[in-house]
Amino acid sequence: MNIAVIIAGGQGHRMGRAIPKQFINVYDKPIILYTLESFERHPMVDAIEVVCVDGWQEAVSAYAKEYSITKLRRVVDGGGTAQESIRNGVFALEGECRADDIIIVHDSIRPLVEPAVLTDVITTAETFGNAVTSMPYNEQIFLVADDDPATTLKYIPRETLRRVSTPQAYRFELIDSKYHEAYEKGIGIFGSAYTNTMMVELGVRLHFAAGSDKNIKLTTKDDLEIFKGYLASKK
Repeated sequence: MNIAVIIAGGQGHRMGRAIPKQFINVYDKPIILYTLESFERHPMVDAIEVVCVDGWQEAVSAYAKEYSITKLRRVVDGGGTAQESIRNGVFALEGECRADDIIIVHDSIRPLVEPAVLTDVITTAETFGNAVTSMPYNEQIFLVADDDPATTLKYIPRETLRRVSTPQAYRFELIDSKYHEAYEKGIGIFGSAYTNTMMVELGVRLHFAAGSDKNIKLTTKDDLEIFKGYLASKK
């Protein structure tokens, strides 16, 4: 089976709203529903689990029923960080998943995930055991000089860089064992850590899958306006 774990555990204070940003309505529908619909429609996704911020679990179930998200299997309580939320979602699948089932981790506030991106991340994970959505980095990156932070003497060749986001996909045996290891050893779980960064810190070689510039993360008010503009153009 291919199971999507949708992370909706954040509060989203930078959006400046009174409710978590994944539940902000855009054209009379909460953002998380646009995300869930992308996974509902994809033929390679068999089931969906949502990891949800406290107080909104029943709302997710109600929205899923209203919008016919038939693949939703459960809603799991989120954690204090994104990493804790993903861990909760993975551990909730123990006893149900086979070792080679594919777990697709995705942010609920990335509602514009394209079918081709989902297909590639799943097939890459089926082949190699893991896959991370990625894109080339097209800007120049310079390092701040040690002796004068207003200057630079070094740059990083952009050909050596990739931008990585979600969706990410992992065989269940890998992601489950590595979350146990990470929390037992205190490795890869602090700060802005995510599944991909944790895997690298634990010595796992990651495989790149296709990405898309449309797959934006709705973090600020400007991001929300871009999303609205995209939806308006489709209409």
